[in-house]
Amino acid sequence: MPDFKVNFKELKAHVGVTDVAYALGYRLDRKAGVGRYIELVLGDGREKRDTIIVSHPNDRAAQTFFRRDGSKGDVLTLIRENLGAFLVTGKDDWQKTAKVMARFANMPEPEYHEDWEYLKSVKAASVFDASRYEVRQIDVERIPQIFRQRGISDETVRQFAPFVFLIRDRRNGNFDGYNIGFPYTGADDLVKGYEIRGYGGYKSKAAGTDSSSSAWVADLSGGNSEAVKSVFFCESAFDAMAFHQMNKGQLHPDVALVSLGGTFSDNQIIGTMNRFPNAKAFDCFDNDIAGRIYGLRMIGLLEGIPMRISKAEGGLQVEAGGKSFTVNPVKALSSQLAAHLPVHYRTGQWLPPKSFKDWNDCLLNKPLAPVLAPCKEERDRNLAERRKGNLKM
Repeated sequence: MPDFKVNFKELKAHVGVTDVAYALGYRLDRKAGVGRYIELVLGDGREKRDTIIVSHPNDRAAQTFFRRDGSKGDVLTLIRENLGAFLVTGKDDWQKTAKVMARFANMPEPEYHEDWEYLKSVKAASVFDASRYEVRQIDVERIPQIFRQRGISDETVRQFAPFVFLIRDRRNGNFDGYNIGFPYTGADDLVKGYEIRGYGGYKSKAAGTDSSSSAWVADLSGGNSEAVKSVFFCESAFDAMAFHQMNKGQLHPDVALVSLGGTFSDNQIIGTMNRFPNAKAFDCFDNDIAGRIYGLRMIGLLEGIPMRISKAEGGLQVEAGGKSFTVNPVKALSSQLAAHLPVHYRTGQWLPPKSFKDWNDCLLNKPLAPVLAPCKEERDRNLAERRKGNLKM
């Protein structure tokens, strides 16, 4: 901490994560929805350089952020990550951060009025209000086309129909139709919100959805939770349905499918597994670094092993049980951890094939773009150019 008197708590009442993020060039991703959290994106389209998920968008003092790779922090963290962008001097990072905070506290709002007004107009709810949404059951004789676009068969939709609804936001003046709603439930089985999907890639969550202790849980046992031996965790409900459709022949009828909706919370995992006391949890997350971090965090939670995970050259660095070691994200996680820690194999992995990002892309046969290796002539040319450069030096 700094050795000079700066009231960071007072400054944070005036300067939020959103203020600093907008000044750095982040913009609101409206497609991700506005509720207890918002997503701010740096860059556009394929050039997205960073995404942060910010809590309490309308309360500067309470704002924190996290990324899907597990990193998180508050406004001070974001400033310290980007000190080079603010052109301040000081004897250490804390003094520089204090100067940046003081500067922001006395500045007018940065030019993001359009997004700011949009946030205020939405009036994000802190508690899910079921009366805001009109909810209908899926008509299995008239299944919405969006499922076929996702490669999901009518048979799969019929099987999951008790856990999938049509949902309309009564307060959305821009869209008066229905989207697909996947209800989030907790241990009491009460609906705590919805994961929402629509045409054109639209995705959101119902305002006030509890993403910290509830999730979309499709229990196919007919309510006999003690009979469930396997719980499959995915990042979206479409991924979970696709996983089941592709692997149904290998699965016991009494299984549960879970979507975390793109956010990983400790209580989502623990609360869900408490509902199925005889089950093993399976990591079916995406084939990317964020997905492997989710898988490691899940193992740590269910094995009772506190872990600190960070990106490292050649893989992921894990600090746990007084040890530090690197995990290869391409190989099975539990067996790698077992070489260093007392792992009881309470979790498993059932990942999409390596050439696909997630189970829905696998169902659609949409592989990841291949990284083309340079041909021999190109390799020789590059080598010759590097040698020329070395000679000039």
